[in-house]
Amino acid sequence: MSRSRAALSLLALVTSLAQAAPFSLSSPTVAANATLSSHQVFKGFGCSGDNVSPALQWQGAPAGTASFAVTMYDPDAPTGSGWWHWVVFNLPASTQSLALGAGDVHSGRMPATAIQSRTDFGVPGYGGPCPPLGDKPHRYIFTVYALKIDHLPLQADSPAAMVGYFLHQNALGQASLQAYYGR
Repeated sequence: MSRSRAALSLLALVTSLAQAAPFSLSSPTVAANATLSSHQVFKGFGCSGDNVSPALQWQGAPAGTASFAVTMYDPDAPTGSGWWHWVVFNLPASTQSLALGAGDVHSGRMPATAIQSRTDFGVPGYGGPCPPLGDKPHRYIFTVYALKIDHLPLQADSPAAMVGYFLHQNALGQASLQAYYGR
């Protein structure tokens, strides 16, 4: 192969890598930086939403991704440590999305290997926003983690902080989507 042909091939490869989509998270249910609807809001603790997890979709996962995890976190909760609303891990690497309502542990909408771990509500599955009445709107951060291992050695009763430790130890990348809710 001539030098000019090799240089053109290398340039084409570099250009295609540069044009590859970055790891990103989006939702047909939740617009970035918008207010969550009552459909996603918790039902309990004084809130009267439908408590339905939003549909999520991601693309551009890093090479070597062996599994995914998804979390929803409120850093503004008045606890000193935030509030974990949703913790899902052991999603197969082939997973590119979660369906609307997949956070209901009885829905059957999660891949068989997925585990929905205990949230700060004390139970597994999705628990929507329910900030204190009169507080400023809270941030709700949905994050998908691309992991270098195919499963975390944890169970459904594992606390969110423990899951977070394993996520950060095994993350190849992450993508987030932020929304708000206040009452």
